[in-house]
Amino acid sequence: MTRAPIRLTVLTGFLGSGKTTLLNRLLSEPAVTNTAVVVNEFGEAGIDQLLIETASSDGVIELSDGCLCCSVRGELVETLLELAERPRSGEPPLERVVVETTGLADPAPILASLMAQPALLEAYVLDGVIAVVDCLAGSRNLAERSEARQQVAVADRIVVTKADLADQGARSKLDAAVRRLNSGAGLVEAGDGQPLADRLLHCGLYDPTTGVVDARRWLGLADDAEARSEASCDGVHAHHAGHHHHGLGHHASEGHPHGNVRSFSLVEANPVAWEAVEAFLDLLRATQGEHILRMKAIVHLREAPDRPVVLHGVREYQHPPAQLAAWPKGTRRETRIVLIGDALPENYVRDLFAAFTGGARIDAPDRTALEDNPLAVPGYSFP
Repeated sequence: MTRAPIRLTVLTGFLGSGKTTLLNRLLSEPAVTNTAVVVNEFGEAGIDQLLIETASSDGVIELSDGCLCCSVRGELVETLLELAERPRSGEPPLERVVVETTGLADPAPILASLMAQPALLEAYVLDGVIAVVDCLAGSRNLAERSEARQQVAVADRIVVTKADLADQGARSKLDAAVRRLNSGAGLVEAGDGQPLADRLLHCGLYDPTTGVVDARRWLGLADDAEARSEASCDGVHAHHAGHHHHGLGHHASEGHPHGNVRSFSLVEANPVAWEAVEAFLDLLRATQGEHILRMKAIVHLREAPDRPVVLHGVREYQHPPAQLAAWPKGTRRETRIVLIGDALPENYVRDLFAAFTGGARIDAPDRTALEDNPLAVPGYSFP
C-alpha cells in the first residue's frame, strides 16, 4: 500500500512577528495531530524550541547556528529525510511537518531545496507557506527589509498579529502594503479567537479531505482575488487573456515603496503546445531563475485540452508537472502563470511568453528568432 505523502508547511515571518505564539496555538488544536516541528534560529544555543508546546505534536527538532535559507539547508534536507523514514523504525508515519524559519530567512531557497531533492519530492508535498506580519512593525519591516517582503510575497496565507495593539491607521497601512506584494493570499486574523487549522492548513492544490482540486484558490484567484489582480493596485497589475497587458512597464522598480519584489500573471486564452511551454520555462529559468521567488501555473494544453497541466516552481527549480484528470469546477480554460519575483523584468518575461505562445509583441522577436538564430544571446534579446 502506497503511503500518503507527508504534508509540509513552512511558517515564516520577520523577527518579532509572533511565529512561535502562532505555532503554539496551531499545535494546541485538535485538528493538528501527528505533527513534527523543525525550528531554525541563529546562534549556537537556540531558545525558540523551548517555547514550543509539544502536547499535540511529535516533538521539536532544532536547527541552530545558521539560517535555513543558506548555511543549514543541507541539515534541513537530512532532517526531513530522517522524519520521512520513521515508519521503518516502528513508529507511526507523520501526517505533517511544520518548518518554522528564522525571522531573517528568505523562504524561496528553502522551497527550492525541496524541489531539488528527488527523495523529498517522493516523501513530501508542499501544503503551503504561512507568513506572519504584525501591525506594530509590519509596515516598516516591509518598507525597509527585503526579507520581510519576500516572506509575504511567496505566502499562501498571511496571518496578521498584534492588531489589538495598533490603531486603525496602522492596520490600514499594513493591509495596503501586504496587498501590494501579494493580493492573492488569504488574510487571517490571529486575534479573532477562531480556530486556525482550517484557515492555515490545506492550502495546496488538493483538498485532502475531499480530494478535490481547487486551482482557483491555489493560484490566488479565490473569492474576489481575480478581480483584484485584474485591476490596478499601485503599479502591480495582471493582464487579460489575448496578451492585452497592463503592468509595471519599464519603470516598475523606480521609486516603488517595496523595491523589486512583485507579482504578475501571464494569461493565454488559446490552448498552447506543451513543447512551447517547456521551451519558455527552460529559457526563463536559465536567464531569470535567480529572480523567481515562486511560480504557479495551470496550462491549457493543445494536445489534451480537457486535461490541464499544473506547474509549480521556485528559483530555477521546477516540481514535476502534474496532469489533472479534468478541469476543476469553476476554473476558466486558459493558461495562467503566476510569477512572484525579485527584480524579475516583467516586460522581458511577457515578450518571452508571447514569442513562444504566438502572441504579438511590438519590437520583440518570435520563437524562431530565439531558437534558430545562432547569434542570439538568451536573456539579452529584448530591449
